[in-house]
Amino acid sequence: MEENRHHHHEEHHHHHEEMTKENVLKLLQYMLDHNRHHTEELQDATSLVSEEAAELIHEAAAAYEEGNAKLEEALHKMEEE
Repeated sequence: MEENRHHHHEEHHHHHEEMTKENVLKLLQYMLDHNRHHTEELQDATSLVSEEAAELIHEAAAAYEEGNAKLEEALHKMEEE
């Protein structure tokens, strides 16, 4: 099986910085962009799999979109503070 490498175009680090409001805003925005990109990839993948697998992928993508909506709402509320 060919190895798929997961590449990100945006730079991010997994070390723990002091959490400030600014860092949380950046994190939320990063996660939204990141998750949206991967949701699109999942949707594109459905044409390559069985109908049953595609249905499950669509359900997973819908769950991601629901989570993204909550992250976006939190981001907007933080920006208003």
